[in-house]
Amino acid sequence: MSDFAGAHEVFVSEEGLTVTKKLNVAMIGLGFGAEFIPIYQEHPQAQVAAICRRNEADLNQVGDRFGIQKRYTRYEDVLADPEIDFVHINSPIPDHAWMSLRALDAGKHVMCTVPMATTIDECRQIVEKVQQTGLKYMMAETVVYSREFLFIKELYDRGELGKIQHLAASHPQDMDGWPAYWEAMIPMHYATHVVSPCLGLMNSRAEYVSCFGSGTVRDDIARKSGNRFAVETCHIKIQDSDVTAHIWRFLYDVARQYRESFDVYGTRKSFEWTLVENEPHVIHTAKLPEPEIPSKIEVPDYAHRLPEPIRKFTQSIQDAEHLSFIQGGGHGGSHPHLVHEFVSALVENRDPWPNAVQSANWTCVGICAHESALKGGEIVRLPEFTLQ
Repeated sequence: MSDFAGAHEVFVSEEGLTVTKKLNVAMIGLGFGAEFIPIYQEHPQAQVAAICRRNEADLNQVGDRFGIQKRYTRYEDVLADPEIDFVHINSPIPDHAWMSLRALDAGKHVMCTVPMATTIDECRQIVEKVQQTGLKYMMAETVVYSREFLFIKELYDRGELGKIQHLAASHPQDMDGWPAYWEAMIPMHYATHVVSPCLGLMNSRAEYVSCFGSGTVRDDIARKSGNRFAVETCHIKIQDSDVTAHIWRFLYDVARQYRESFDVYGTRKSFEWTLVENEPHVIHTAKLPEPEIPSKIEVPDYAHRLPEPIRKFTQSIQDAEHLSFIQGGGHGGSHPHLVHEFVSALVENRDPWPNAVQSANWTCVGICAHESALKGGEIVRLPEFTLQ
């Protein structure tokens, strides 16, 4: 088990004041990753000690903008820096697994953007490495820290939804115009935005899946990805539950506005995501007269759960310009919640949510789903190491 006291030690200054040493994070990848820098800079228990990007000109531009002195173009040099307590990885998806593994080998805790990996074996390696080292790993899944999810979770925990009967989530997206590596991506290999709320609401695991592919993508995308399905649609059997979830995902060649939706159907109340961005969501209440069953609602913000200096970041982030942040409507104000959860987990020496095993289960749902689609919908069970 790692001893984090050295990285977050408390000491008394000559003036008799109690001082707490801040945790040092290195930001890896500065496209999407740059959105998190101002949050860390104002968090009372953390600071950005270093940044890393392959392109030196871009690296210096970000360093100058945020006043960060320690800058690396080589990931190996970050991991060799003894002052770095943890890395926050925001590199392209093919880099997630190997970067996480090398950081854990170097004794660094890991926060990594989604997905955890693109193969079951890579997920297994990360889980085993975390278990061996006692270090912390958290997949930075935005949806389960969005204001919508926090609102639904609050309703569920208070019993207002009643018994959950069914869950559904969708993530349509047009990736034309994004970096070229997306053309090699399989839709269900980037499915955690729809898997996570379905499993996270009841803090459950997926036991097995059945998935179908539908339609076809154009030939150049099919060649690069090895996948011809335009849409992949999956049913998830939730472990130790009579509830199933239905998710669907596409990346190319389907007309639809961007949406990360989450619908919950309970015996007392149900929540349905708006069909069009920026319009109100809907709550359905059982046993009312038919016209009164649906009501449009405005979901509240949950900044009050955060330390005061970073509450403002649920509404806006300085110089936020990455397409995923803009297209995703600011990811539901989730970024400061993600930062605070991981920093708090390190300070308190507890597992973050989601931890490595949960992250692997959420990620492997999509990997197993695509395997099922290739087999015409055959049931594929989640690997045992994700059910611990």
